[in-house]
Amino acid sequence: MAEQTLHDVAFPKLSENDLETVAKYAKCASFKDGDTLFHAGQRDMKFYVVKKGEVEIIDCTGDTPKQVVMHKAGEFTGDITHLTGRPAIVSAIARGPVQAYEICHDDLQKILQGDPRLSDLILQAFIARRQLLENSPDFVGLRVIGSRYSRDTFRIRDFLSRNHIPFTSLDLETDPSVAKLLESFGIKQDETPVVACGRMLILRNPTNKELADEVGVHLAPQRKTYDLIVIGGGPAGLAAAVYGASEGLSTLVVEKDAPGGQAGASMRIENYLGFPLGITGAELAKRAALQANKFGAELSISVPVVSLDFDGPYSVLKLDGQSVSAKTLLIATGAEYGRLPATNRETFEGRGVYYAATPLEAATCTGQKVVVVGGGNSAGQAAVFLAEQMCHVILMIRGDDLYKNMSYYLAKRIEGTSNIEIKKNTVITKMDGDDHLRKIEIENTQTKERKTIDVVAVFTFIGATPRTEWMNRQLGCDKKGFVVTGAHPEEQTGWKPNRAPYLLETNRPGVFAAGDVRYNSVKRVASAVGEGAMAVQFIHRYLADL
Repeated sequence: MAEQTLHDVAFPKLSENDLETVAKYAKCASFKDGDTLFHAGQRDMKFYVVKKGEVEIIDCTGDTPKQVVMHKAGEFTGDITHLTGRPAIVSAIARGPVQAYEICHDDLQKILQGDPRLSDLILQAFIARRQLLENSPDFVGLRVIGSRYSRDTFRIRDFLSRNHIPFTSLDLETDPSVAKLLESFGIKQDETPVVACGRMLILRNPTNKELADEVGVHLAPQRKTYDLIVIGGGPAGLAAAVYGASEGLSTLVVEKDAPGGQAGASMRIENYLGFPLGITGAELAKRAALQANKFGAELSISVPVVSLDFDGPYSVLKLDGQSVSAKTLLIATGAEYGRLPATNRETFEGRGVYYAATPLEAATCTGQKVVVVGGGNSAGQAAVFLAEQMCHVILMIRGDDLYKNMSYYLAKRIEGTSNIEIKKNTVITKMDGDDHLRKIEIENTQTKERKTIDVVAVFTFIGATPRTEWMNRQLGCDKKGFVVTGAHPEEQTGWKPNRAPYLLETNRPGVFAAGDVRYNSVKRVASAVGEGAMAVQFIHRYLADL
């Protein structure tokens, strides 16, 4: 989309008919010159449509405030934060006397769900505005200041990136402005990493939970009881949230880390229906989360489930600091990649050992030699993406057949990429380095020959460990911990209803599982989305019998 076209989409002018629709949900508000309609960091800001006067949108995240745009009569404020519940990242100031339609969050939801044409206009504007802002060379967002060799610096940048929080990285080793900025904060280099906004220090080496609280992705549940609670915000969980909320179920999604799951870290998904040019996992997750928000689903990030219990037919989840109940529960926590059993591996996690391959990880080793471990699609996609950034990529698999677990098109592409070297029957036995990974020892599993090679990064995509440790054996699982669903009598202990379990139902009535966490699931994004959508249909059947 051309820049001018994107600008037009971002800042449309409402028609008279649109204004009449808006007026049904609004009250008229008046502001004097210099009044603040909302400020950066505010979470409960209203949606405004300007009737008379002008409203200036200001970005305050840089060293000096900068104008983003001036809204005139017929134009409206806001961006995707109106849907996500996150804090505003800009401020809105009246310039001269202003009259505006003022609309609360709930009434904006009614407009978006009740008027398809106006909904499209507003949503497209919201998305385009965020895109313009993030692509602007003048926009700073949060500042993350730290060393590229610090595990905590990487963790903070990774958390913000995966949760789509705009930020700028300032590196101790390469950015000449860092020393002066730290001095202005009264911070020494050995006290980094720190997170700042504008000239204000926010947090010193925060935990992910502290960061989630500060940037507003940790939203407290708004109800005590929900029709549907989804645990996990990967493709299966987000699909269930979209279908559940759009069909009138009060829906809460709790996610421990970030939306997208394993798929969210993929730089190119080419075999997902409807995207012939491919789509990144992060973009797919961002769109799905926004879609769920549009229909009224609540999404809270960095919320681990402490325990699961039951009160009659209801599931009771103890979260961090509060408990919520669910008439139905969907477990969509997915699976995480296994850790390499290599000596010193823990020492280099976040400092050369990574479990995703995105621009964030690639920036730490651009132009150098790296290793990708794994024989599935995630490993293949990572190898292809990294080959565009690195001088040499070694794809290492334990077996001898690249086609066994990888899609045919992807394996063929890897074989045709000149700077990807495939090492079969090979494992990593040891890692070495200083403040960063520098070399690895590898072994051929057939000949037992070992040798050392120089690399600066290892990207690991092996194994699949289900995220079910929080369940405390409350539900039927196989020996590896994957949740068993459907008619599996050996795992359906405690089953009481006079019916067989639904296809995605666990041994506990009203508790379902979908996606990679489920026993015998197909490990593909499309199947996870399908299972999440299908689960909602079974949930409706279950609720109808309550």
